[in-house]
Amino acid sequence: MIEINATMIAQVLNFLILAAILRALAYKPVARLLQQRSDSIKNSIEKAEADKKAAEKTLEQYKLQLAEAHKKAQDIVDKAEITARQEREALVAETKREIDKMKQTAQEEIQNERNRAFEQMKSEIVTLSLAAAEKIVAKNLGTKENDKLVSDFIANLDKDMLEDVK
Repeated sequence: MIEINATMIAQVLNFLILAAILRALAYKPVARLLQQRSDSIKNSIEKAEADKKAAEKTLEQYKLQLAEAHKKAQDIVDKAEITARQEREALVAETKREIDKMKQTAQEEIQNERNRAFEQMKSEIVTLSLAAAEKIVAKNLGTKENDKLVSDFIANLDKDMLEDVK
């Protein structure tokens, strides 16, 4: 069994005094230091969560801005494609009009050249006819000779006309 004597009472009393001194000098400052550390950690965690929420919000805003920029870029590309297509179609239409105009001008020039050639042939035929008539009248030949002269004249006329047409 335990004997209670003066030594034991002194040891218990020393222990209680030591516990009171430690409590006054060490426990309160250590507890205060632990509480400050706990508060600091709690504040850091709250700040980290707030920063995380802010970062997520900023990320979401960036995603929205990126999506909007992508949409604007696509709109610009679409508008450029439409404008290019319209310009190409306008150029094709203008080129077709110019080609048609050139064809019409060429056809008019060809027709004018035909008319000029026809008028020139008519003039030459008249000149040649007059020359043949002069020869016929000048020779005052018989019908056989007149027929031969006309045949020769027509043969020469055909040759001259073929050369002029070429």
